[in-house]
Amino acid sequence: MEVCRLEVRALPNAPRSEVVGWHDGALKVRVRAPALEGKANKALCEFLAETLGLPKRAVRVLQGETSRKKVVEIAGISLEGVRGLLPADPSSPHGTD
Repeated sequence: MEVCRLEVRALPNAPRSEVVGWHDGALKVRVRAPALEGKANKALCEFLAETLGLPKRAVRVLQGETSRKKVVEIAGISLEGVRGLLPADPSSPHGTD
């Protein structure tokens, strides 16, 4: 099974959960849930799983539980697959990764 790791910059307490884009190699995601008692981490994982068409258990936070900068592990998809399903990375040398 493919597994990838992805740097994420999470922004809690947003009006709605959404992918903002890429910044300095990290995926920027607004999360509706507050940064309280792990609610934002759970919402982030659920949102990414839903966005990528994966089961909720496929996404988990590896590092940065209490930080806005996180590393998430995503099972069942490659990094290229993730980039293909999310908005293009403007900092990528190819522009449309």
